[in-house]
Amino acid sequence: MSKICEITGKRVMFGNNVSFSLNRTKRRFDANIIKKRFFIPEEGKWITLNVSTSTLKTINRKGISAVLKEARAKGTYKG
Repeated sequence: MSKICEITGKRVMFGNNVSFSLNRTKRRFDANIIKKRFFIPEEGKWITLNVSTSTLKTINRKGISAVLKEARAKGTYKG
C-alpha cells in the first residue's frame, strides 16, 4: 500500500532531523493514510480507497459523492 491519498494526492514528504548540535540527518514525514471502503448510493456499489484521515473528515462532512465529484473535476481521482 503506497502512502498516497487517492483523493487529495497527499504523499510522503522528506526533511531533516536537526540535533542540538545542528547535525542534520534525513527523515521522512509519512502521510496518515488508511484503506477505507465507501458505499456510493448513486452507483449502488462499494469502492475501496486509500485516503488520508483529514480527507476522511471531509468525506464525513460533505459526503462521498460530493468529494468524488470534486476530485474528478480536479483530476486527482481517475476511478
